[in-house]
Amino acid sequence: MKTDPLAPSAALLIKLGSVIVHQEELMSPHGHEFDKYALEAVRNDPDVVAWLNAMTKQGFLPVKRN
Repeated sequence: MKTDPLAPSAALLIKLGSVIVHQEELMSPHGHEFDKYALEAVRNDPDVVAWLNAMTKQGFLPVKRN
């Protein structure tokens, strides 16, 4: 990631927003399997991966439990 992770691009913000929408849909009583696949696709997107790595490196994200 070449930009400041605290100032993400509009494209990245759209991708992160889609995570919230798909997560809400998945957790709803009418959740659909599509939402799970959409979440996986966004999670593996190169922009999202780079942003997560930069945020983790700077200590802004929680550490995953094992």
